[in-house]
Amino acid sequence: MTEKVNILIIDDEETIRDSCSQVLGKEGYTAKGARDGSEGLKLFKKEFFHVVFLDLKLPGLDGMEILKRIKEENPETPVIIITGFATIESAVEAIKKGAFDYLAKPFSPEELRVVAKKALESRRTFFENIYLRGELDKTSRFDMVIGKSKAMEKVLDIIRRVSPSESTVLITGESGTGKELLAREIHNRSPRKNAPFVVVDCGALVDNLFESELFGHVKGSFTGAHETKHGRFEVANGGTIFLDEISNISLNIQTNLLRVIQEREVTRVGSTKPIKVDVRILAATNENLVELVRKRKFREDLFYRLSVVPVHLPSLRERKEDIPLLVEHFLQKYSRRARKKINSISPMVKKDLMEYEWPGNIRELENTVERAVVLSKNDEIQLEDLMYHGISSTASLFHLAGGRYKALEDVEKEYIKTVLGAQHGNKSKTAKILGIDRKTLMAKVKKYEIQ
Repeated sequence: MTEKVNILIIDDEETIRDSCSQVLGKEGYTAKGARDGSEGLKLFKKEFFHVVFLDLKLPGLDGMEILKRIKEENPETPVIIITGFATIESAVEAIKKGAFDYLAKPFSPEELRVVAKKALESRRTFFENIYLRGELDKTSRFDMVIGKSKAMEKVLDIIRRVSPSESTVLITGESGTGKELLAREIHNRSPRKNAPFVVVDCGALVDNLFESELFGHVKGSFTGAHETKHGRFEVANGGTIFLDEISNISLNIQTNLLRVIQEREVTRVGSTKPIKVDVRILAATNENLVELVRKRKFREDLFYRLSVVPVHLPSLRERKEDIPLLVEHFLQKYSRRARKKINSISPMVKKDLMEYEWPGNIRELENTVERAVVLSKNDEIQLEDLMYHGISSTASLFHLAGGRYKALEDVEKEYIKTVLGAQHGNKSKTAKILGIDRKTLMAKVKKYEIQ
């Protein structure tokens, strides 16, 4: 898990290059030297460096031009200016143009060690800020893993054993069962818990930009690439990357992803320079990957790389004894949020919630409880509180006249049709209410021939 740190020293004085390399080498860093700007840029384009020490006064290309080119290609790379006393004003100017700090000659080994450490911490903070901005943009619908059923006990036992390892985990299960929640649980129980947990929704990314999202791109690498972009693997460095709905990626991206898993390095679009990454990979899907492998829609070698430890998350209908616990949790959560004192559910509602098949799984159950809390006028959830845009009650969905149960597909079709009609055909809003993604909704609309 310890990241190998590479440092580039661009200085025309051999004694500076050698002494810096020795001091940095004793700290466990790998240092390489270049005697002029052209050689330095050539090395920088060929290899990946975490920090650059740069002399401003060089033969040929001057330090300011080299600084500009480095920051254009890798804006996150801290550049420390090495300068003589007479050029300190130039060093200050360089900091205004993006340099991290400067060292005035002569400098001590301790000064060198301190500024290198500060630069590495600055680079780490740069990626943490990208990660935190992404986290603030996400809304997690689930708070915790809840379940006392045998099915969930089995899952949680596997999670307890696999979390401390570095093994790749493939989580399977229907939409809405909480696959991302389980992946977060694995990360939070792992040695990487204080590092980023980066989510990639493989079903939401446009295919022709997928490679850029995962691996990043350099400025000018394609139309619209106005600046260097850091891919999700770089942002997740030191932590965990979660590839949700992995079955949606194309065969071309599958090939590139396999290479990343094998080599533990990425190459940005438009670049030939590999960047080492230290990430744990977790993946999830609601599709049958074995069947997709058989149909040659998913690479067999990638499947085995991802499925080192397979975990199947049961549907809610397979763990109905957990429904009361989940309902109680969601009831408390949304009562607090709505500033209401709702502390119970009527026996009829409990009965219907237990008997319903929950095609949208936990996500649908949570949405149902949230709506009931918002609509309730009392301190107890009643059957009429489950109404939503034409759905008169859960009972109307669950039962036929005479108390006979409907087939699951009939319930699902009726439910989707009712909500879709209430939303005037708006599929995005309907999918959100049902607790499924838009792609899943479209598949069900086609399956049931809903107009």
